[in-house]
Amino acid sequence: QVQLVESGGGLVQPGGSLRLSCAASGSIVSIYTMGWYRQAPGKQRELVASITRAGSTNYADSVKGRFTISRDNAKNTVDLQMNSLKPEDTAVYYCNARLPPIAYWGQGTQVTVSS
Repeated sequence: QVQLVESGGGLVQPGGSLRLSCAASGSIVSIYTMGWYRQAPGKQRELVASITRAGSTNYADSVKGRFTISRDNAKNTVDLQMNSLKPEDTAVYYCNARLPPIAYWGQGTQVTVSS
C-alpha cells in the first residue's frame, strides 16, 4: 500500500513563503503524475500544481509565478515551494499520486496565511 505523508504546513504572514514536502513510500514519484491539491473551507478540492513523469508541470492560474513544484526521484519526494502567499491560499493541502485508474492521497497539511 502506497503512503503519502505531507509536511511543512503552518501559519505564515501574507507575502511570506512556505515549502511543503510529500514523502512517498515506494518508488512511485518517478512513475506517477504527482500533484498538490488544496481545499478551503466550504470549497471544492482544486488542483494547485502537478508534475508528470516526464517533468512537465501544470499550475492553477491563481498560483502561477508564485508556486513551484519539484520532485526528487532518488528521495521519492515532491515539494511545493510557495512564495508571495496570500490569505486566499489558506487551505488544507493534499499530496496526490496518480496513474489512472489508481490514485493515492496524503492526509493533508494545513496552510494558514494571516497577519
